[in-house]
Amino acid sequence: MLRPFKRRDIEALYTAVRDSQAELAEYLPWATKTFTRSGAAGFVRESMRSWREGKAYDFSIRLLERPERHVGNISIWHVSRSSRSGEIGYWIRTEDTGRGIATEATRAALRIGFEDLSMHRMVLRVAVGNKASERVATKLGFVREGVLREEIQVGGRWMDHSVWGLLDHEYRRLIRTGRGPDDRDYSGPGGR
Repeated sequence: MLRPFKRRDIEALYTAVRDSQAELAEYLPWATKTFTRSGAAGFVRESMRSWREGKAYDFSIRLLERPERHVGNISIWHVSRSSRSGEIGYWIRTEDTGRGIATEATRAALRIGFEDLSMHRMVLRVAVGNKASERVATKLGFVREGVLREEIQVGGRWMDHSVWGLLDHEYRRLIRTGRGPDDRDYSGPGGR
């Protein structure tokens, strides 16, 4: 289940990040040992503001059988409104990785991006060496387009990222062939 963040999610978000910090810190610059409850509160406030302003759409990922438990985040944001281009970013709680949650959440995010937000192009940027995220991109039909060298500094080291793209007509083809989004529960910007 994907749903927008609410103030009551602060503690669950903080706990999930804290429990997964060692693994998240390998790829994400914000996932340091100094991530605090106040940092989680700031993220939730910014997320709610971004929704209101239509800048970005952050979702809390929850399991239908345990909706109180935060298992990760997934976000969609506009890279270029005029070119109808967007990007998806996500992370999954360490103990929940390897279960297809990232793939399912990204599939739902693609539906939001292409159907609700009328994107022409959606992008994933994956840290080189992050095999799990490369598998998500491949499973969902993204095309690896290149590498951004030393794009982000994480833990004092510069990291390369591969860029993966999916176009709206490729997405529609995936839907027709049965590889597209299913009817899982989510609350997109269109209010579905």
